[in-house]
Amino acid sequence: MENASPDLAAMSFEDALRALEDMVRKLESGEVPLDQSIMLYERGEALRKHCQTRLDAASARIEKIVTGTGGEAAGTQPFDPESGR
Repeated sequence: MENASPDLAAMSFEDALRALEDMVRKLESGEVPLDQSIMLYERGEALRKHCQTRLDAASARIEKIVTGTGGEAAGTQPFDPESGR
């Protein structure tokens, strides 16, 4: 396992997901020593949380699309992550 793991906050969703998938493959192979498996699992859990946070934020932004009376997209409103609106 690399000693210098990227800071989660700086990782894109796609990079974090690729790293998580790589860790899952390593763990599923059964060829990783126990101590390294534990470290991979802990890092994987942090990556999973990061991905979920990014997905939740994207979902909230999508929900902010304003719909017109016919149910069609009529515009957007800025999403304020502080207020959740």
